[in-house]
Amino acid sequence: MGVEVVIEGLTKSFGKQTIWRDVTLTLPPGEVSVMLGPSGTGKSVFLKSMIGLLKPDRGKCVINGVDVVTCSERKLYDVRKLFGVLFQDGALFGSMNLYDNVAFPLREHTKKSETEIRRIVLEKLEMTGLSGAEKKLPGEISGGMRKRAGLSRALVLDPKIILVDEPDSGLDPVRTTYISQLFLDVNAQIDATFLIVTHNINLARTVPDNLGMLFRKELVMFGPREVLLTSDEPVVKQFLNGRMDGPIGMSEEKDSATMAAEKAMFEAGHHAGGVEDVTGIPEQMQPTPGVPERGGARRRKDRVMRILHTLPPAAQEGIIESLSPEERRHYGVQTHHGLTSQRGQLPTEDVAALPGSGWREPRQATDTDRLPPPYPQQGRS
Repeated sequence: MGVEVVIEGLTKSFGKQTIWRDVTLTLPPGEVSVMLGPSGTGKSVFLKSMIGLLKPDRGKCVINGVDVVTCSERKLYDVRKLFGVLFQDGALFGSMNLYDNVAFPLREHTKKSETEIRRIVLEKLEMTGLSGAEKKLPGEISGGMRKRAGLSRALVLDPKIILVDEPDSGLDPVRTTYISQLFLDVNAQIDATFLIVTHNINLARTVPDNLGMLFRKELVMFGPREVLLTSDEPVVKQFLNGRMDGPIGMSEEKDSATMAAEKAMFEAGHHAGGVEDVTGIPEQMQPTPGVPERGGARRRKDRVMRILHTLPPAAQEGIIESLSPEERRHYGVQTHHGLTSQRGQLPTEDVAALPGSGWREPRQATDTDRLPPPYPQQGRS
């Protein structure tokens, strides 16, 4: 199973320019998480800081009990072996064919024989749908195939954590959906922890178990996908709908004068762009038939049901609606005259917590619990 990543108070700056500050979140083991944010908010910097390629100013990033911010170079080298990284353009060596590109980490970091390397490489190429293409050069294949080859290379060391940076860059919407399906299939097969950085709203709405967003040098929120998808935060609604009307501007943040001028323009009838009313919680994509059930999805459902009463009412409703009749019986969820209640005790083993994510620590549900409860704040984490 993938490992948990606990990030507390992480801050990064370059000189006097703060990129983001006091970022606190937990990536639950084996689950798929997505980080959104306008261009220039430091999403790629965040990935590089997690893996120790960049040194944060302060804070913690704890993986398997090791804080990559303060650990020695030797320990950092060992922790990096837990990671697989898919870069924006695949980052393949142009002079090597796909086989040698995928085999490269095995030859560099292990003492495996060429026979064993061949078995592993062909297995990963088959997993990503590239069987028969191992002799092709990166310049001879499409952008989507280069992404899949990069993913194959990221998988050869059997990582526990997979970081994906802008998987949709250079791909059309259809290929982006195919690569999204591939992420879920791989997650189902190896149960690794995924963190995907993206601008793609379709991917963000349909793929992850958890969603977060960076804006104005801070983490706006992070938690179960239903929370962000039903949020009334202006920056979240603007980003999901791709409109000009909101706090995000061409240079990330608008001043009050710009917002006032644009408001007058929109009220006069100028179209704010984007799509109309991207609201609600779409059904989450599932692994391809024949692929094993996602262990992370099963654990995630247990975890979310334990903290259900702490979530905003709209997120609660979306989670309840997604439950099958069998799951409602399992979790003791009953609906009477439009009111939903949750009864019984939930299993506590193998359930990941979200310390510091902004949601209150859950208590065990009782027979008198009734949903939705009052929720005083849905602001920044």
